Amino acid sequence: MSSIKIPKKLIEVAIPLEDINIAAAREKSIRHGHPSSIHLWWARRPISVARAILFAQLVNDPGYERHLQRGMNKEAAKKERERLFNIIRKLVVWENSNNEELLKEAYEEIKKSWKETCELNKGVPGFDPDILPAFHDPFAGGGAIPLEAQRLGLESYASDLNPVSVMINKAMIEIPTRFSGQHPINPDYGGGLVSLVEDCKGAKGIAEDVRYYGAWIREESIRRIGHLHPEVQLPEAHGGGKATVIAWIWARTVKSPNPAYNHIEIPLVRSFKLANRKGLTYWIEPIISEDKMSYKFIVRDSGTPQLEGTVNRNGGVCLLSGTSVPFQYIRQEAKAGRMGTKLMAVVAEGKKGRVYLSPTPQLESIARVSIPENVPSTEMPDKAIGFRVQEYGMKRHSELYTPRQLVVLATLSDLVQEVHGRILQDAIKSGMKNDELPFENGGTGSRAYADAICAYLAFQIDQLSNHLSTLCAWHVNNEQLKNTFSRQTLAMTWDFAETNPFSTSTGSLYNLQERQVKGIASLTSTTQGFSLQLDASKQNLSVNKVISTDPPYYDNIGYADLSDYFYVWMRRSLKPFFPSIFATLLVPKEEELIATPFRHGNKKKAEEFFLSGMTQVMRNLSFSSHKAFPITIYYAFKSSETKDNGVFSAGWATFLEAVFNAGLVITGTWPVRTEQTSAIKQNLNVLSSSIVLVCRPREETAPSISRREFIRELNTVLPSALNEMVNGSIEYLPVSAVDLQQAAIGPGMSVFSKYSSVIEADGSSMSVKTALQLINRSVDVYLNSSEGDMDSDTLFCLTWFEQYGWQSSNYGQAELLANAKGTTVDGLKNTGVLESGQGVVRLLKWAEYPVDWHPVRDNHTPIWEALHHLIRTLQQQGEQATGILLAGMPVLSNAIRNLAYRLYTLCERKGWADDARVYNELIASWDGIDTAAIEFGHHGSQLELF
Repeated sequence: MSSIKIPKKLIEVAIPLEDINIAAAREKSIRHGHPSSIHLWWARRPISVARAILFAQLVNDPGYERHLQRGMNKEAAKKERERLFNIIRKLVVWENSNNEELLKEAYEEIKKSWKETCELNKGVPGFDPDILPAFHDPFAGGGAIPLEAQRLGLESYASDLNPVSVMINKAMIEIPTRFSGQHPINPDYGGGLVSLVEDCKGAKGIAEDVRYYGAWIREESIRRIGHLHPEVQLPEAHGGGKATVIAWIWARTVKSPNPAYNHIEIPLVRSFKLANRKGLTYWIEPIISEDKMSYKFIVRDSGTPQLEGTVNRNGGVCLLSGTSVPFQYIRQEAKAGRMGTKLMAVVAEGKKGRVYLSPTPQLESIARVSIPENVPSTEMPDKAIGFRVQEYGMKRHSELYTPRQLVVLATLSDLVQEVHGRILQDAIKSGMKNDELPFENGGTGSRAYADAICAYLAFQIDQLSNHLSTLCAWHVNNEQLKNTFSRQTLAMTWDFAETNPFSTSTGSLYNLQERQVKGIASLTSTTQGFSLQLDASKQNLSVNKVISTDPPYYDNIGYADLSDYFYVWMRRSLKPFFPSIFATLLVPKEEELIATPFRHGNKKKAEEFFLSGMTQVMRNLSFSSHKAFPITIYYAFKSSETKDNGVFSAGWATFLEAVFNAGLVITGTWPVRTEQTSAIKQNLNVLSSSIVLVCRPREETAPSISRREFIRELNTVLPSALNEMVNGSIEYLPVSAVDLQQAAIGPGMSVFSKYSSVIEADGSSMSVKTALQLINRSVDVYLNSSEGDMDSDTLFCLTWFEQYGWQSSNYGQAELLANAKGTTVDGLKNTGVLESGQGVVRLLKWAEYPVDWHPVRDNHTPIWEALHHLIRTLQQQGEQATGILLAGMPVLSNAIRNLAYRLYTLCERKGWADDARVYNELIASWDGIDTAAIEFGHHGSQLELF
C-alpha cells in the first residue's frame, strides 16, 4: 500500500456537518415519496446523510499534497473546499433527491477526483480512470446507503445475512434498475384504476403496475372478507346514516382473582381515554350492574373519566371487586391460555371527523371468527432483545393477532400468489419477452417482472401487519393508531386498537399502498444495483469496492428476531417466486452479529462473540476495500453512553476495539443527528444518534509507543483540533456543543489507532476503553483551560453551578467559595447573577435576568452574566436581537462561547437535559448571532438603539 499515492478525501478533513444534520432532522418528517415507505426497517439512516457522506468519501480534499505542490495555498484550498460544501448543501436538500442536473454535477466531481487519483497511480491495477469503482455495503439493512451510492452514479452492491433486508434492497436498487423505464403492463393503463403518467422514467411504470395490482388485491379481498368489517349506524347527533369503521378498541381480560368473581373476565385497561379535542373529550365508562356481577362499556363525550385505567406499572385491579391483580397472576393466566379480549369502543369516520361509539354484541361477535389454516405458527424465541410479549403467553407469531386479523393477512397472502398468474399473462399480452426465467435467476422478461411486482405486493401485507396486530395502541392526542413497531420492540399492550384494513384512514391497506407507490416512483436511478444474501464476515464481494456500512449496534436492536415478524408473512407470499431467499423457516440467527446474552448464554460470552465477529468483519473490509478510498462506518451513539468519569458504554468501546484489532486507523468521527427537531428538544440523548467513523488500513510497519508518549501526543494534537472545532478554521466548520465530545474521538482515536499498540507501564497493551477515557479527560482539560481568562465572579458561578445547579444552598458555603475565588456574595448579588437572603444563596436562571439590560449601561459584566443574558435574548427574541446585544461586548465573545461549551458538557453529563439544550442552542445559533453583531456594528450604534 505504501507505493500507492492516496489523496485525502474531503470526509477526512471537513464536511458541512450542521447543514447535513439539519437536513437529516427535516427528512424524518417526510412521509410521502420517501423510499422508506416501501418497507419498514429499524434504525434506517436518512438518505440525505448517506448521500452527503458518500460524496465526501469519494471526492478529494482540495488541500491534499498534490494541489499544494501545484501552488494552491491554504486560502485557495479553503475556497475550493467551500465549493464542494455547497454541492453537499444542495445534495442534502430533500427536494433535490432526484435533481438530475445536481446529481450529474456531483457525479462529474466524483469522476474528476477519481481521474486525479488514477493519474497519481498510473499503471497500478485497480486505477483505471475510465472505470469508477463499484460500491458495496455488507450490512445493507434498510438500503439507504446502497441506494444513495447508486444515485451518485456508482454500480451498487448490497448484501446482508437477513433475507428481509435482502428483499428490501432488491426492491430499492435491483428491481427498479432491471426494469428501468418499463411501461405499465396492466390492461387499464391510461384509464380505469390508474391514470396515464407523462413518462416512465426509472420505476414510475413499475409503480403504476403495483398500484393497479394492489388495487385488484384490495378489491378482491373486500369481496371475500369485507363482511367481517361492516359499517355502523351513526347517531343523529353525528349526521346519521352509515359510516365506515376506522378501528375497534379492545381490552385484554383475565378472570378475577377474587374467588367471588372468578367466573368474570375483568378488563386490563391502561387508559379509558379515546380523544382529547379542544372542548370535547371522548372516553370509555365501565358500567357495573347493580349486583356487581357484570359490566359493560359505554362511550361518553363529556365529563372526565373517574377511572384512569385498571392496570399500571404496579399491576392491575379487579373492576368489580377492587381486588388487586398482580402481574404474576396476569402472566400465569396468560401462559395458561386464559387471557381473552373484550370490545370497549368503536371508532368511525363521521362527516366532521372521528366519531366514537359504544360497542354492541353484534360487532363483537363478528370479530370472533375461526383462525384460518396455514397461518404462521412459528415459535418466537423464549427471550430476545426488545421482546416482552412471551411473558404474557404469546409464544408463536400467530398469537400476536386477533382471529379476524389473521383472516385478513392470510387472505391477502393467498391473493399475492393468485395475482402472479394475472400479472404474467398481462405482461405477455403487452409484448414483454416470455422467457420463463425467474427474477431470482437473472430473468428480465414476463416471469421475472411478475415476481418483482409480487415482491412489492407482499411488502404491502408486511406494512399492513405492522398496523394490524394486538400490539397496536390508540393514540389519544392524534386520534389514530400506533403501529406495532412504534418502537424497536415487541412490547405488551393492554388495551389495543384493531384497524379496519379496508378503510382509507392511517394504517389502512389503501393508505399504505398509496404511500408505497409514491416511494417506488421516487426510485429513478439507471445505474445497476444488486442485492445478495451473504455473511459479512465471510463474503468477498467487497474486493476493490468503495465501502460504507451501518453494522448492527452491539445489543441495541435484535434485527433477526424482530424481522421474523415480517419474514413469516413474506415467506408465505413469496417462497414460490424467491425460493433460495426463503429457504429457511425463519431468519438466520446464530451468525447475527449482535451481543445478545439470550443467545450466547451470558453477557460476557455475548460480548466475546460480538468482538470476535466484528473484528473478523472489519479485517475483511480492511483487506478488501479499494485502497483509494477510506471506509465509512455508521455506529449508533447516545450522549448517555459517556459518564462523569469518562467511561464509555461497553457497546461503543467493544465496537472500536474491533475496528482497532482489525488493523484500521480512525481518521475522523462525524456525529450525525437523525431525529426530528421536536425530539431533539425533548431529549438530548438522541441528538447524536449516529457517529460516522472514517477509517483507513493501518500501515503494516506501524510502531508501538508507550502510554506516556501517547498521552504527550494526545495533549499536543487534541487541543489544536478542539480549538478548530469550536472556533472554526480552514479545515473545520464550528461543531455544536452536543457534538463536540463525539467529534473529539476522531483526532484522539487517530493518534491511538495509527500505532500497532500503546504499551502500559506493566507491559500490557492499552485497551480502547482506556484510550477513550484519556481522550475524554483531554477534552475536559481543554474545556477547563479557559479558566485563566475568566473573571472571579464567573469562576464562582461555575464552581457553584457544578455543585448545586440552580438549587439554593448555605450562605456560609457561598461566602467561603467567594473568598477563595476573589469575590463576595454581596458583590455577586449586586451584579445580578444570584439572590441571597435568609441564610441561603441561589444562582438566577437565565429567564430571571432583566429584559432591559444592556452591556453599555453595565460597568461590570462577568462572562457568566453576559452568557445568560444572551441565552435569555435568544430564547425570547431570536438571533437578531441577540446579535445586537453581543455587539455591545465584542471582547467577551470567545469567552462566552467557550463557557457555553463547558456548561453544555457539564449539564449533559449530569443529565440536566433542559439546561444543556439552551447552551447548545446558543452555540448552534452562534454564526447567525455573530453575523447580526457585525452588521449592527457596521450599520448601527448603541446611541441609535438606546
